[in-house]
Amino acid sequence: MEYKLAPSILAADFMRLGEQIDAIAKAGAQYVHYDVMDGIYVPSISFGLPVLKSVRKGTDLFLDCHLMIMDPDRYIDEFADCGADSVTVHVEACHDVGVAETLQHIKRRGLKCGLTLNPRTPIGALAPYLGMVDMVLVMSVEPGFGGQKLLESTYEKLAELKALKERGGYDFDIEVDGGVTKDNLASLIRAGVNVIVSGSSIFKGDIDANVKDFFAIIAENA
Repeated sequence: MEYKLAPSILAADFMRLGEQIDAIAKAGAQYVHYDVMDGIYVPSISFGLPVLKSVRKGTDLFLDCHLMIMDPDRYIDEFADCGADSVTVHVEACHDVGVAETLQHIKRRGLKCGLTLNPRTPIGALAPYLGMVDMVLVMSVEPGFGGQKLLESTYEKLAELKALKERGGYDFDIEVDGGVTKDNLASLIRAGVNVIVSGSSIFKGDIDANVKDFFAIIAENA
């Protein structure tokens, strides 16, 4: 299994964003996790297409875009045009256009497609779509705010997802987002996670040392 580290720039210093993205790249991170919040599906507003376009110009890292927005199908083409490599949408947010149709739209644009769900939504809600996705993102906090503590219920959901994956013979990545730290990383890896999103634990302090610490833990537990 290939493990990827996806630092969430929601926790970056935006006065130094380009510099900090360069730092995670030099330290070995493979992804940039890009959280988009619309103030409707989630209460917060983050950043959107112009920032993504600028980030794309400045890095070759894989741009892992997590759309916490209502009816995400409206913006798939724009995110593709601005340089996204993957787009992950929420199963609860696809109203005007259904989940399957939204995932198909992402694939038509040549992007990796991901599906996620809120902590209170059962894993079973993803079951009809698991054969369509490249990645499943398990939200380990309530979406919309950074800096939250990982919910203990995450481990049960990961176990359910892993069982569905094995039973169906699927080949998707399992990503976790929210409250991921050096203290819980080993447990998450053992639970089946191979794409690791972390914000504060990467960008606060020495970025190079933090990234290398994460990879050391991955190597010990993979």
